[in-house]
Amino acid sequence: MPTKTLRIPTADGQSDAFAAFPDGGERHPGVLMYADGFGIRPVLRAMALELAGHGYYVLVPNFFYRHGPTPVIELPEFIGSEDRPAIFAQLMPMIQAHTAERTVRDADAYLRFLTSQPEVVDGPVAVTGYCIGGLLAVRTAAAHPGRVAATAAFHAPVGADGPGLFSQLAAPVHFGHAASDLTPEALDELNQTLDSAGVDHTSEIYPGSVHGFTMSDTDAFDPAALQLHWDRLLPLLRRALTQG
Repeated sequence: MPTKTLRIPTADGQSDAFAAFPDGGERHPGVLMYADGFGIRPVLRAMALELAGHGYYVLVPNFFYRHGPTPVIELPEFIGSEDRPAIFAQLMPMIQAHTAERTVRDADAYLRFLTSQPEVVDGPVAVTGYCIGGLLAVRTAAAHPGRVAATAAFHAPVGADGPGLFSQLAAPVHFGHAASDLTPEALDELNQTLDSAGVDHTSEIYPGSVHGFTMSDTDAFDPAALQLHWDRLLPLLRRALTQG
């Protein structure tokens, strides 16, 4: 499976990125994948490769590029609860600095770059993301309704920007929530907000999961929840990007 390390020109500099796509010289639908707050690392590359194996060109940008190239901070091979305080002490200032305005500015550059790659077919793309990356995926889709055909976000604070963001979504979305992040009552409220905004959505709590359930290099990992994530994501992409 071919992979590339790339540099994406943005309004504020150069964002390094990882891309994976099928071999064979053909063109494929594009997917913009936003990492969680821990950033691009082996588990994200593996997830991008798995998604690419289903027939997609997957671009994973380092959205913390203003603070340096990947790895922006050093991480242990396995992130346990004892590691989190020190890691988040470094990450939180970067997360807080990554405003909605920065997200939208970068998203324009990322989408332009993705759709210009010779391995990517013409037409709309999909956007997916994890944790804070899920919020970035929603912001991207809201800012570019004509360019994004589907959005997915997993264990993500999708409502952090308020209900006004949802009203700008034009394409189908899937939100997979951790049971530790959202109560059933809060899920009902969120889904009512999505309904009121006219969003074509599926939004559910993944049973027994905790925040970060997709990431196999953390103590939050849940294999069943990761599989459910693929079971939801892949059909969404097939429908939206007319993949057979």
